[in-house]
Amino acid sequence: MEVAFKKNSKRRLSNPSMIGGLILASLIVSLIFLGEWMSPHHPYDINMENRLEPSSDEHWFGTDQLGRDVFSRIAAGAKITIGLGVTAILLSLVIGVPIGLISGYVGGRIDAIFMRMVDGILAFPDFILAIAIAGILGPSLTNIIIAIVLVRWIMYARVVRGLLLSEKEKEYIYVSKLSNSSSFKTIRMHLLPQVLPEIIAMAAIDVGKVILLISALSYIGLGAQPPIAEWGAMLNDGRGYFQVVPSLMIYPGLAIMVTVLCFYLLGDGIKHKLDIQRGRNEW
Repeated sequence: MEVAFKKNSKRRLSNPSMIGGLILASLIVSLIFLGEWMSPHHPYDINMENRLEPSSDEHWFGTDQLGRDVFSRIAAGAKITIGLGVTAILLSLVIGVPIGLISGYVGGRIDAIFMRMVDGILAFPDFILAIAIAGILGPSLTNIIIAIVLVRWIMYARVVRGLLLSEKEKEYIYVSKLSNSSSFKTIRMHLLPQVLPEIIAMAAIDVGKVILLISALSYIGLGAQPPIAEWGAMLNDGRGYFQVVPSLMIYPGLAIMVTVLCFYLLGDGIKHKLDIQRGRNEW
C-alpha cells in the first residue's frame, strides 16, 4: 500500500505542467470569485477627479483615463474574457465532435462531403477568417462567439474523424457489430470514450488560443465595446496612454498572458498523462 502511494506521488510530481497549470488556475479562480470582494470599487464607476492615478492602497492597479479602478476591471474582465473563451470552445465541441464521429464512422459520401468542407475552410488562416466573419456580423460579444465557433468547430471534427478512422478498425468494434449493436450505441459506448480524452486535452490548450483571438478581436474594435471590461478592449483603451501610464496596457496584457499560459500548461499536463497511460496500455 505504501509503495503504491509513493509511486502515485512520484507520478504527480513528474508532471510539472499540470502542477503549474493548477497553481495558475487557482489564482485565476480566486480573481474571478474574490476579485469584486477584494476591491471596494465598482468596475464601471467613473471619477474624473481620480483619472490616471498610480498604484496605491485604495487603487491597487491605479485608475484609467476615466478614473475607473483598474483592478476591479481586471477582475470583471476575467469573467467576461475567460467565459467567452470557454463558451466558444464548448459550442465548438458540441458541433464538431458529433460531426467528426458520424463522418469517421459512416465514411463514404458523407465523409467525402465533410472533407471538401474541411479543405475549403482550412484554406484560410483562423484569425483572418474570424476577422472577416466578425466584420460582416458587426462588433459585439455574441458575434465574436459566432465567428470563433464557425472557425474552430472544424478542427475538432477533423481530429475526431482522424481518431475514428484508426479506432473503428480494431477488433472490439467488429465484436460490437457482430453482437448487432446499433451504430449509435457503438459510437456512444465504445468510440466516444476512446476519443474524448484526446479532445479534452486539445480543448484545454485551445481555450488559451481562443482567449488570445477574443482579445485580439476586441483590441481592433470587432469585439467588446465600451464600457465593457474585457481584457482586449482594456488594451485598446490604454493604447493612447501607453507613454504616460503604461500600466493600463501592462496589467490586462499580463492577465491575458497568465491565463493563456495556465490553459496551455493544463492541456500539456493532460496530454502528458494520456501519453503515459497509452504507453502503459501498449506495454
